This record gives sequence, C-alpha cells and structure tokens, in this order.
Amino acid sequence: MTAPVIEIRGLCTRFDDVLVHQGIDLDVAAGQILGLVGGSGSGKTTLLREIVGLLAPSAGSLKLFGQTMLDADPERGRAVRRRFGMLFQQGALFSAFSVFDNIAFPLRELRTLDEAMIRDLVLLKLAMVELEPRHGSLMPAELSGGMVKRVALARALSLEPELLVFDEPTAGLDPDLAESFVRLIKLLQRELGFTVVMVTHDLATLKGLATRLAVLADKKIIACGTAEEVLAVDHPFIHNFFGSGHSAAITGQEAS
Repeated sequence: MTAPVIEIRGLCTRFDDVLVHQGIDLDVAAGQILGLVGGSGSGKTTLLREIVGLLAPSAGSLKLFGQTMLDADPERGRAVRRRFGMLFQQGALFSAFSVFDNIAFPLRELRTLDEAMIRDLVLLKLAMVELEPRHGSLMPAELSGGMVKRVALARALSLEPELLVFDEPTAGLDPDLAESFVRLIKLLQRELGFTVVMVTHDLATLKGLATRLAVLADKKIIACGTAEEVLAVDHPFIHNFFGSGHSAAITGQEAS
C-alpha cells in the first residue's frame, strides 16, 4: 500500500497555556485535493505551518511522503521540502524582485542549473499560469491581485512539487477572478497530478476544487471525507458553517 503524502497521528500544539490542537489524526492520499475548514482561531493556518515544517508541534507525529519531518537531518529535510510548494494568502512575493526573479528564486537556490535553463523554466512556469514572457519584467507593485496569485502559483510550481499547500488561495479576489483562478488550479492539478491541501472559508472554492473536506473544531479533526459525508456529521460548527441553505453550494445538490 502506498504511504499517504501526509500522515498525522496524535498531533498536539500548545503555546504556553493555550492548547490549540489535541490529538489530530489526518491522512492525505496522493492526488487528493483536501479542503481544510474551521472557525477563526481553530488552528487551521497553524496546522499548515506544521505540515510544511515552519512550526514544530508539541507532540505527535507528522510525516510527508513517508518521512518523519520533526527529526529529519538537514539534507533529508531539504530533499523533502523540494517536493512541496506553498501559496501564501497574500502571495508573499519578494517586493524587490521582478516577477522573473521571484519565480527563478527557488531554481537558483538549487545551485545546479545554469541561467539559460532557469530562463527556460521560468518562461514555462509563466505560460503554465497563463502569463506572458513580458510579464516577467514587472515588479510586484505593478501587478493586479489576480496576477499576484498567478505569479505566486508559478513560483510554488517552480520545482515541480508533488504537494501544494494553499492558505486562502482566492482571498482578496472578486468572484470572477476567484473562479478563473480555481479553474487554473484544477486544470494544472489534472495535468500534473499533484496533491493539494488548502485552507479556505469560501464555499465556491471548496466546491470548485476540493475532492475531500476536513473540519477542524474542538481542537481536533471532527469530520473528514466527501462533502456528503462531512455534512452528515452532527456538529454545531458543521451546521453553522455549511448550513441547510449552503449545503447545495458545496454538494451540488438542491436544498430540500
């Protein structure tokens, strides 16, 4: 049996006297698009930071691609980190770098590619996110919100990751731009086959992208499965977040 891309067991997170997570268990299989939802302060972004190694949990185990991240030696840790990319909520582009140099940054960090190869790869990534070569000379301050998202996605894809982690991927976009960005991610995921874990509160984004949902409440994952399976769980947060009037928006079924 193939190991999950992400395997979490008994994860606990504590900041001084504040307990954020208590006994989280979660598996994410290759090729899945998991939508992680939860209330404000439930620890969604904290869990993302732990998945990508920016924060160590207080207890429990967390594996990426079958590798334990918490005690990984530096070389093994770098090898695992090259297998995933992250799209931050506001894009997190380097403001002093051009679009080209933002996308080239992870490639140059490898120190194994010459500039001609890097140029070809950057132009390829621009094309993948439906931007043109001329956009490479622009600075982040010159970009629209939608273009920032696409450049950040191109940078996240620069090392051809097997896993992409998104924090509110459509935040700040109007409905038309959000729908277009969701279509782009879905097309790329279908073509490239990467796994996705995303935090979002937007039901349209969940419906457009997620193949599975995980609900974080009461300091743990209270439900994980298809939209229909999650909506069948009797919990106040699920009732409030999805609601009877919103269930059709996530399942595609008409509300009764």
